[in-house]
Amino acid sequence: MTTVTTNAFGHSWLSRLGQYHPRLVEAALAMNENDVPRAEPLLRAQLKEFPFDVAAIRLFAELAGRIGRYKDAENLLRRALDLSPSFTAARANLALVLYRQNRPEEAIAELNKVAEEEPDYQGRANLQAAALGRIGEFEEALGLYEQVLATAARQPRIWMSYGHMLKTVGRSADGIAAYRKAIELMPELGEAWWSLANLKTVRFSDEDIAAMEAALASGDIAEEDRFHLDFALGKALEDRGQAAASFAHYDAGNALRRQSLEYSASETSRYVDKLIEVASGAFMASRQGQGCDAPDPIFVLGMPRAGSTLIEQILASHSQIEGTTELPDIPVLARRGPHYPANLPDLSAEDLRALGEEYLQRTRIQRKSARPLFIDKLPNNWAHAVFIRLILPNAKIIDARRHPLGCCFSNFKQHFARGQAFSYSLDDIGRYYADYVRLMAHLDRVQPGAVHRVIYENMIDDTEAEVRRLLAHCGVEFEPACLSFHQTERAVRTASSEQVRRPIYRDGTEAWKAFDPYLDPLRGALGPTLDCYPDPPASL
Repeated sequence: MTTVTTNAFGHSWLSRLGQYHPRLVEAALAMNENDVPRAEPLLRAQLKEFPFDVAAIRLFAELAGRIGRYKDAENLLRRALDLSPSFTAARANLALVLYRQNRPEEAIAELNKVAEEEPDYQGRANLQAAALGRIGEFEEALGLYEQVLATAARQPRIWMSYGHMLKTVGRSADGIAAYRKAIELMPELGEAWWSLANLKTVRFSDEDIAAMEAALASGDIAEEDRFHLDFALGKALEDRGQAAASFAHYDAGNALRRQSLEYSASETSRYVDKLIEVASGAFMASRQGQGCDAPDPIFVLGMPRAGSTLIEQILASHSQIEGTTELPDIPVLARRGPHYPANLPDLSAEDLRALGEEYLQRTRIQRKSARPLFIDKLPNNWAHAVFIRLILPNAKIIDARRHPLGCCFSNFKQHFARGQAFSYSLDDIGRYYADYVRLMAHLDRVQPGAVHRVIYENMIDDTEAEVRRLLAHCGVEFEPACLSFHQTERAVRTASSEQVRRPIYRDGTEAWKAFDPYLDPLRGALGPTLDCYPDPPASL
């Protein structure tokens, strides 16, 4: 995850506050303190009196972005640019909003204009590097980071973002050095500590642990630094076999992160109920032969931390299959229409075909080779497996499944850069896993054989047999390179990036057992799904 910061008016704005209306200054100061409730009425009053105040429009767009209303933010920023086409700060903000909506190509186009208008604009190169990384242009992205750091070497968050990119391309030692540099410049930077822990290969020293504990004990660190430090200390103490102390930090980090997230496990259950109701056997049969018939995509989905990156790496080692990353396009397309998934019966054959073709067009930028097949490994696509079957009936679907306790606890101790709001409570995680199993069992009933399931523990125990079955489902011949997947050189943009660069191992499958005394809430939430693994409960 690349850290990109903004402020109310643009860089060096504090020195120029006197030129703005006092009400706007007060709103800017409130935003600088992240006091959105105080800033919003001030901005509304300002725009009511001065509807063409582009600085106020831009600041209101920033407010919308902070609460996740990116489309509103985009509309406001485009309005500001219509009124003032040379408003570089608004254009830079527009690029950020486009990036956060997973529209990196458009973000890059706006950033190219920023570079023309104001080559030294603060933050432009950092965001442009992040956007280039999003579309797989890693070498260009690394060059931009290096260009920034050559002239501004004391920026810890840029060193951290540089470390993320180095990790992605497999330059692990350089990535560690970049994270260490970020920590040297800002010892309380929790995300840098967590980034080291998240490599799963770094073992923290006594001095490291003392430094993290000292930072955590400080009363004035940001909430984000605090929960990142808790996750990092949880990992450090787990590696030392101190399960009680480790769980205390994992629990604290999760509880703090959960406070800032809006997630309802009941809403997820209602969504699955509705999808099962809509996707009856008769409904799915009535759509036979519709959609886009392209066979290109292979969807690897399921729970996070269930082996999807391992499966991706095995498949991407095949000469006919290209690995990409966790692509955001299926959720965007699925949720475009109103009342999803209840609206699925309203989609015509032409709609389904057009949606499948649009998916292929949107993802084309991620494909860097001429290989005929490519992987989309967004785990959360399990919730859209029915949609995938409707719009791309010839695509392959791989369900990566892992033991409920191992998988769910691995989610609990993982801080995700974005998304996965279900993963910060043992009860939420267990209910989410049970709903996932319930939906996939339904799809097995109404379209037997449409989904190929890879049981993680079976892959560990008999790798070659499982790889052969996997490749056969994908319609390609077995190739020995798929067994030496750890030697495949490619960018890996997930938390498991370093693990899949090593031979397969089974140590992680039982890591949850040290924490068994603390997992009763998870057991209760999983219910019969736990007892029946790897099969779903018969009552589903």
